[in-house]
Amino acid sequence: MVKVYEINGVTPVVHPTAYVHPSAVLIGDVIVGPRCYIGPLAALRGDFGRLVLEEGANLQDTCVMHGFPGCDTVVERDGHIGHGAVLHGCRIGRNALVGMNSVIMDNAVVGADSIVAAMSFVRAGMEIPPRSLAVGSPAKVARELRDDEIQWKTSGTAQYQELAVRSMRTMRETEALSAPEPDRKRIEWDSALPLHLHKNTAP
Repeated sequence: MVKVYEINGVTPVVHPTAYVHPSAVLIGDVIVGPRCYIGPLAALRGDFGRLVLEEGANLQDTCVMHGFPGCDTVVERDGHIGHGAVLHGCRIGRNALVGMNSVIMDNAVVGADSIVAAMSFVRAGMEIPPRSLAVGSPAKVARELRDDEIQWKTSGTAQYQELAVRSMRTMRETEALSAPEPDRKRIEWDSALPLHLHKNTAP
């Protein structure tokens, strides 16, 4: 069972088509929309401000969402939050990606179709324009994204939307095997290439 906690009479909301891993923690004013994916050990702590994931967004393993009282922390539709990222009182625009272990601070806005590179620090109040690549600590806008890079991001997010469905249908708690089976099967999955490989194949 997912760890869901009411606080001050406010209970988290999870749409029936969203997948939330049983080890994730949802507290208070949290709203998880349709077709979202919440990964293992994610913490969504809505004990001060409201936390919202709009349709098709994903929040991956060990991510943290939190915010100050009176503010909303929002991941808009098809937003993609990589492993270990921290979102605090910010807004992630539609179809934007926050890379692994990045930190997005209060009142920052990541524009639609943008990418924040892994391990970046987006300072409080920063506004990243739509279709931008932001990199560094503190993050700076490096350039505008190409159409093929945005399509790469969109394809990756679609995989997580499919993963939400697959997880609901097939994931179950079990016991580990003591040794691999003969001819152990692999998980078959049409995968998007990592971006560094994708760029090498782009026209």
